[in-house]
This record gives sequence, C-alpha cells and structure tokens, in this order.
Amino acid sequence: MMYSWFGGMGWWMAIAAIFCVLFWGGIIWLIVWGVNKATGHRDSGAALNSPLEIAKARYARSEITREQFEQIKKDLV
Repeated sequence: MMYSWFGGMGWWMAIAAIFCVLFWGGIIWLIVWGVNKATGHRDSGAALNSPLEIAKARYARSEITREQFEQIKKDLV
C-alpha cells in the first residue's frame, strides 16, 4: 500500500498550511504595526541625534538661515 504525503490528503494540505501561516503572520504583523503607530513609537535612531545634527538637517532643508545655523553652532560649542 502506498502512502502520499500528509496521510493521503494530497498537496492541498501543504498549500493550506502555508496559507494559514501567512495569514496568521500577517494578522500578527498588522497588530504590532497598529500598536506602534497608535503609541507614536518612531525610529529609535532619530531620538539619538545630537542638537548639531538636527541643526544641520534643518539648515539643509532650508528651515533656518545661515546666520541662525551659525548662531546655533556657536551656542552649542
């Protein structure tokens, strides 16, 4: 007597198992993403920027003038 994979259920059981794992993995990812979005967690690396790096970024985006940037730099040193 010959037996196929999964006790004779065929390949559809393997495919169904894969889809089940993908489905529940997606649900868990959505929950984690939603909690992070709702609580306002941001990239942790962004919080570690120094004030000078922030001033450089603001100057690069033209949010502050050169004089303001130089004053901030002088104040920080």
